[in-house]
Amino acid sequence: MAVTDRPSGRNQLRVGRLVKAHGLKGALKLELYTDDPAGRFVPGAEFTLQVPEASPWHGKTITVREHRVMNGGSVVFFEGVDDRTAAEGLVKAILWIDQDEAEEPEDDAWYDHQLTGLDVVRDDVVVGRVVRVEHLPAQDLLIVRPGAGSGPSTGSGTGEIMVPFVSAIVPTVDIAGGRIVVTPPAGLFEELAEEDAAVDASTPGAPEQDAPGAD
Repeated sequence: MAVTDRPSGRNQLRVGRLVKAHGLKGALKLELYTDDPAGRFVPGAEFTLQVPEASPWHGKTITVREHRVMNGGSVVFFEGVDDRTAAEGLVKAILWIDQDEAEEPEDDAWYDHQLTGLDVVRDDVVVGRVVRVEHLPAQDLLIVRPGAGSGPSTGSGTGEIMVPFVSAIVPTVDIAGGRIVVTPPAGLFEELAEEDAAVDASTPGAPEQDAPGAD
């Protein structure tokens, strides 16, 4: 999980995303990005909202009224959100909270500035470098500028590769060593050595191999 460095100088943790309205009294189902939901979503806890600029909630904060665990999932009620219509206006919003500098960081949490500039390593070969982190509703993305030895660029069309910041693809973050290790799916950092060799062999002018039994 990446932790954003806000322009104001505050460090903030992304702790949840509101996924759908629940019931008729303003409740919302909550996707958790925190190891401590009981400690984060206490009555009176205030969150910064990440929503589109067109949303009436843009630039505002929101305060928890109640947090419940229902059928194994988290449900949250907020001050001023009293019916389903109001709750639906918050669907897909991401919740951020200021981090207390005195508290211990959560497991697997890094600040954007710690990740930016790290070498990206695949199979012990440096394939690029992290140039920034993007925080999207579904997940964080590491934006990687490929270097020598990396495969074709994908994603943004500007020579940058969008790498989902999930443990299955980014199993190791080594801040002290200045690198992250990636195990991407085929096509993300694809090295097409075998395919290139096949193309070269079929290219006109390539050396022909003698047929078996030829003089």
